[in-house]
Amino acid sequence: MEMDEEFIQYVERVENLNEIIGILHWDQEVMMPIDGINARAMQISTLSSMRHELIVDERLGELIKKEAGRKNEEEKAIHREIKRLHERASLVPAELVKELSQLTSRAFPIWVESKQKADFRNFEKSLRLIIEKKREMANCIDREKDPYEVLVEDYEPYLSLSSMEQILSELKDSLIPLIEEIRERGKAVEEAFGDSFDIQDQKYLSEDVLNLVGYDWQRGRLDTSPHPFSMGNVFDARITTRFEEEDIVGGLLSTIHEFGHSLYTLSLPSEHYGTPLCGDMGMIIHESQSRFWENHVGKSLSFWESILPIIKVRFPKTKLGNVEHIYRSVNRVKLQNPIRVNADELTYHLHIIIRYEIESALIRQELQTSEIPAMWNEKMEEYLGITPENDSVGCLQDIHWSHGSFGYFPTYSIGSILAAQINHCIEREVGNLEDLIRRGDYNSLKEWLNKNIHSHGGKYTTPELIKKATGEDIKIDYFIQYINEKYSNIYEI
Repeated sequence: MEMDEEFIQYVERVENLNEIIGILHWDQEVMMPIDGINARAMQISTLSSMRHELIVDERLGELIKKEAGRKNEEEKAIHREIKRLHERASLVPAELVKELSQLTSRAFPIWVESKQKADFRNFEKSLRLIIEKKREMANCIDREKDPYEVLVEDYEPYLSLSSMEQILSELKDSLIPLIEEIRERGKAVEEAFGDSFDIQDQKYLSEDVLNLVGYDWQRGRLDTSPHPFSMGNVFDARITTRFEEEDIVGGLLSTIHEFGHSLYTLSLPSEHYGTPLCGDMGMIIHESQSRFWENHVGKSLSFWESILPIIKVRFPKTKLGNVEHIYRSVNRVKLQNPIRVNADELTYHLHIIIRYEIESALIRQELQTSEIPAMWNEKMEEYLGITPENDSVGCLQDIHWSHGSFGYFPTYSIGSILAAQINHCIEREVGNLEDLIRRGDYNSLKEWLNKNIHSHGGKYTTPELIKKATGEDIKIDYFIQYINEKYSNIYEI
């Protein structure tokens, strides 16, 4: 690489500060003593300010201009990403970055406490302040633009909000009639797992499954947190999950979901560590990886055939039916479930749409924070036919808003759309997915994903990467075909 050494040094400092901040967040959510929050807020605020100062440095701006016009694709990609970062950050005052960092660090334990007490009012002030600062940030970046669209660009800078909203609209129009048909005409699917499952044994089971799919323990670890997540880099990509005694499936699928994120991170081109080339290409691509592993692999019949003997070893006293019954149970549509992370493949997206509609209205000042619980319950009733019994299983269930992550939620559903498109390509180019899983041939899956997505890192924009990997632009058709076929068979409709 022939880029200016001083320019690369700036880039590496920014990337390393990102990594340090990430580790501090991981520690805060996994193992930090609760009374450490004030010190941690100051630590992260200091590092966030340092990172911001580096990114907006006038000298970096001069070097960006100097590096313009690069012909090499990799050098062009580094320049593109740093230029975008510099231009966007230069519009945001350093004091605002510091204030927002402190707010979100302090909001996390308040959210945890509020969720435990099922008391949204306890969290509302923190949330209102975060929203005010996020809106202020959006206005600093582009006062003429929809502030929600500006914030979405933090998670997906290259696929337009209008195109995402069109997909979400088509998704809602397709899902609601299918769910209603299942509700009215579908053959009943009984729960296959009725026992209580020891939490520690569930963790052992998750470790067994991570071994099965090939998680690299030399560069990763599995812990628990209030909300599952994955973070890290190509040398250190960690997974967290959560377990409930009455729900063995939920904890296991959360682990597989986070494995998908971690596999992507661990497969990035390590020779470019310290630059955007060793980074992911936004949250839509990231979510496509986690949703592929969770839904297309983790909920397949052949996967449960392969792990059923492991479950019987870990839980020898549990009585289980045949694998077809288990498969149908794992994939049943949970018509009375209020929790997003426990939702099935169909109702999950209505959960996402509810959050998208509420958070976009909050940022656009069409909804006040005090109105969130009522609006949440109203939309849950309208789209899913249920009303949460309290705020804990209602508007407080997700961690994202305590982090200030407004604009993230749409990427989950768009990622699922892309996962189905990726699955279609794998079946066309590699072989039938059920057969590959039945043979334990996870390497063929990982090789395709690595060749077509992971190894490119941040080289291509999202639309470019999707086109390169699948041969076409993102399309909802494959997802609609997939869910109609799958759930028509499960519910015999």
